[in-house]
Amino acid sequence: MPYVADTIARLKKSGPAEFEFYQAVDEVLTSLRPLLDKNPKYRKHSIIERIVEPERQIMFRVAWIDDKGHVQVNKGYRIQFNSAIGPYKGGIRFHPSVYGGIIKFLGFEQIFKNSLTGLAIGGGKGGSDFDPKGKSDNEIMRFCQSFMTELYRYIGPTTDVPAGDIGVGGREIGYMYGQYKRLTGNFDGVLTGKKIPWGGSLARTEATGYGSVYFAQNMMQGRGDTLEGKSCVVSGAGNVAIYTIQKLYQLGAKPVTCSDSRGMVYHEKGIDLATLKQIKEVEGTCLSKYVEHHPDAKYTAVADYPAGRNHVYSVPCQAAFPSATQNELNAADAEVLLKNGCVCISEGANMPSTPEAVEKFLKAGIAYGPGKAANAGGVATSQLEMAQNGSMQQWTFEEVDGKLFNIMKNIYGSASEAAKEFGEPTNLVLGANIAGFRKVADAMIDQGVM
Repeated sequence: MPYVADTIARLKKSGPAEFEFYQAVDEVLTSLRPLLDKNPKYRKHSIIERIVEPERQIMFRVAWIDDKGHVQVNKGYRIQFNSAIGPYKGGIRFHPSVYGGIIKFLGFEQIFKNSLTGLAIGGGKGGSDFDPKGKSDNEIMRFCQSFMTELYRYIGPTTDVPAGDIGVGGREIGYMYGQYKRLTGNFDGVLTGKKIPWGGSLARTEATGYGSVYFAQNMMQGRGDTLEGKSCVVSGAGNVAIYTIQKLYQLGAKPVTCSDSRGMVYHEKGIDLATLKQIKEVEGTCLSKYVEHHPDAKYTAVADYPAGRNHVYSVPCQAAFPSATQNELNAADAEVLLKNGCVCISEGANMPSTPEAVEKFLKAGIAYGPGKAANAGGVATSQLEMAQNGSMQQWTFEEVDGKLFNIMKNIYGSASEAAKEFGEPTNLVLGANIAGFRKVADAMIDQGVM
């Protein structure tokens, strides 16, 4: 379709070298073709041209002082992508890989993910190339305070509500929230992922991982199957991976892998959750320590992975949960997963599968849950935190988890129904993109040209 191709060509010309962003846009726009053919109103109102451009891009310098008294400088970003259905909502990522293209890709995906939740939240994302690893608490505090000193003027509880992401957990949210409160004098729900005593929500830490498993559970039930008894591979070792593993055990599945930036663990008996939490949540150290506690497990360093492959996906399984980072699962990995009998993929990370891998999953007709649908539980529960802050209440873990379960069930239902409507009942990529886009696009038309 020249319309889609021309839009992508213009993007590449106006914002060169934003590769992850182009990948995300291409995936969404390509799957929207049947909707655009059926409904000329979206072209008439230039929705495609408008939705791929952020409403606002904020870039700023973050200067801070390290423990040696030296001044350090990082880049800060906040992309406020689309507010047609609610205030901007999306995490803040601190990682050396962060640049404008990463933040734009994440913010663009967030538009449709947030729409799918059925909640009143728009799409945004932020971050910095600051690396928290190896930094002292005081260095992280000084960086977060400096970051918020620039960001605070652009956010608010009904304007833009950031959350955590890679490199940004409860500690970082706390330092940023404290600086926001100092600067504004306001105690309001401007950040989510807060700790429980000062406005956080129970089940928020678990939400992305739990939601990814709930989505897989719905996909399997839709095919007359279940996760019970299934051997599962999980990548990552952060919040998403840890609570994916926890929920898999609760549903009777057996997660056998986890990974970090240095290597992966394969434990045939099943990953010991207590050991994993001790290593990652308490000690914050390398997964290689896992085999010291469990000699029957095997640790493989990244240097020993098969060439051009992620070794996590070499392990035979019936279900896989990519929960680390973007483009971690490529076509070669997909071929091995399918050959070994994998029938379900539920993405806990944002865009963890390359386009070539996704194509193989769709062609095979397996249950494939794209990240914008499968990992939407995190942002959904962030909105539930916003609701609790707005009413000055705190719900029980069971209340929040129950709402999360229903949200993930509804996301699957919306994506599945849209896929069926357009004649591809097993293609949840198409279904999720169309269902998420349609709600935002119709709101943009209702609100006029802006």
